[in-house]
Amino acid sequence: MKKVVIITGATSGIGLATAKLFTEKGFTVYGVARKKYAGNGFYCYSADVTDYAAMESVFKDVYEKEKRIDVVVNNAGFGVAGAMEETSAESIRQLTEVNLTSLCVLCGKVIPYMKNSGGRIVNVSSVGGIMPLPYQAVYSATKAGVEIFSRALANEVKPYNIKVTAVLPGDTKTGFTAARKIEGSNERAYRSIKKMERDEQRGTSPERVAKIIYKLAKRRNPPLRVSVGFISKLEVFLNRLLPVRFINFIIGKLYG
Repeated sequence: MKKVVIITGATSGIGLATAKLFTEKGFTVYGVARKKYAGNGFYCYSADVTDYAAMESVFKDVYEKEKRIDVVVNNAGFGVAGAMEETSAESIRQLTEVNLTSLCVLCGKVIPYMKNSGGRIVNVSSVGGIMPLPYQAVYSATKAGVEIFSRALANEVKPYNIKVTAVLPGDTKTGFTAARKIEGSNERAYRSIKKMERDEQRGTSPERVAKIIYKLAKRRNPPLRVSVGFISKLEVFLNRLLPVRFINFIIGKLYG
């Protein structure tokens, strides 16, 4: 039987590249996204990941059709940038809900469908979660939370042979950059954000991230954390070696 994968945020960027790759590799692919998918190759549910009743229905519907769920890729997310003093409480709430809270809830809802056959949960975090970015403080916090949650969850689901991995892309050239919500008019924040945007547009392709996610889904014992790209791997390596104060000093010089 074909293995079944569910991918959130599947109509653009990393999510779309991942959905296409899994389809090419012979998986039965179901996407989830707020906007309708007009392409071919896989079916995409129109649902918001923060609508937990709708997402529960998605998991139930897929399981009833396929009798299995083998892989879940929690990729949905967005960015908010700007000086903290100009960031609204509502933006903080929305960002946390989409990037972290919904991911935790969806993992909880899909685990019962994966218990019988084991499975793979791949949560998309970010290098920004371990190299926290000024003017994207809340975004960095949510992505740090994704990795810590993934590590904790891995021990919970180990008895069911469910494996959990956090993927940490660095700068990636996707529509995420243009879709980022920027708040306030702080000039220093604006200059910093523009530099980050230039770095992102020179970054790795979403297809490269998709290949890593696919390999993780196929591995018998995937690692708990994987960074994508040479620069990201270097950042993770240096983060282990260097003092926190020095790391923060370098980030401040680059983006502060």
